[in-house]
Amino acid sequence: MAGDVLSQNEIDALLSALSTGEMDAQQLKDENTKNRVRSYDFKRALRFSKDQIRSLTRIYENYARLLTTLLSAQLRTITQVSVVSADQIPYEEFVRSVPSMTVLNVMSVEPLDGRIIMEVNPNIAYAMLDRILGGKGEAGNKKIDNLTEIETKLLRNLLDKTLDIMEEAWSSVAVINPEMEELEVNPQFLQVISPNEIVVVISLSVQIGEETGMINLCIPHVTLEPIISKLSVHYWMQSSKKEPNELEVEQIRTQVQGATVPVVAMLGQTDISIEDFLSLDKGDIIRLDRGVNQPLIVQVGGVPKFSAQPGQLKRKLAIQILDQFKGGTSL
Repeated sequence: MAGDVLSQNEIDALLSALSTGEMDAQQLKDENTKNRVRSYDFKRALRFSKDQIRSLTRIYENYARLLTTLLSAQLRTITQVSVVSADQIPYEEFVRSVPSMTVLNVMSVEPLDGRIIMEVNPNIAYAMLDRILGGKGEAGNKKIDNLTEIETKLLRNLLDKTLDIMEEAWSSVAVINPEMEELEVNPQFLQVISPNEIVVVISLSVQIGEETGMINLCIPHVTLEPIISKLSVHYWMQSSKKEPNELEVEQIRTQVQGATVPVVAMLGQTDISIEDFLSLDKGDIIRLDRGVNQPLIVQVGGVPKFSAQPGQLKRKLAIQILDQFKGGTSL
């Protein structure tokens, strides 16, 4: 660990103490051989691996970029969102860490069980409301528990739009359908899971104009448990190399076979001057570069593919394919 590495000053001090006799080398050796006991808090048992935390961070970094674009468009002001941290803590610790009065967006994430929480800091919540109502985006000194019905409705509509981009951010790992269930202001009245259950908290730093604040996403481990194996580098590497299955190949083949392409039978071509073109009249003859006994060139999508001879079928002009064209890529 980084904390076990001595700095150069500590090394110099240790050598000096050994040379002056202040410290005995045998004593130092005995201390190093002693068992080191480290305290372990079972209430904070880590349920997510570092690999899984990195995968969640990657997902919400993408979500932060999408949220930056969404809020900038909806609020019509410069907005910046970035991931600050991703920590796993007991749920009760998350409840204690958020303000006593804040905006708590509780959402379901079908087909996963359980719910996740989006906590929006009051400064950010009121800055968003101020911009929606035509203000400069100032938070003011209002209390979040005094939200009017109109303010609550506006805030719910804005937060509801963030659920679509959350679905998009998760699309590389799993298909989820986030839906808002309720909007709460007091975390003490919100008991989503047991207090000792481990959750991962993704903290986003948000700047709206001159106002800054945090948006915290609380995701219980039990909610992610069905897809926890997908939050690993091994899964990401496997999915990136996944071969298309037979159904996908057949669907592509069906779509390609049903596509329409232009087919043109070229009688021939020639070059004339603008003066000759302007003087053309009824009955004039233009000499082409191909003889009457030479086959026609059939172009498919602008590319020569076949040689053919002209004819008639049921009073309509037609061509009969003679051979595949062997020549250049285009005329």
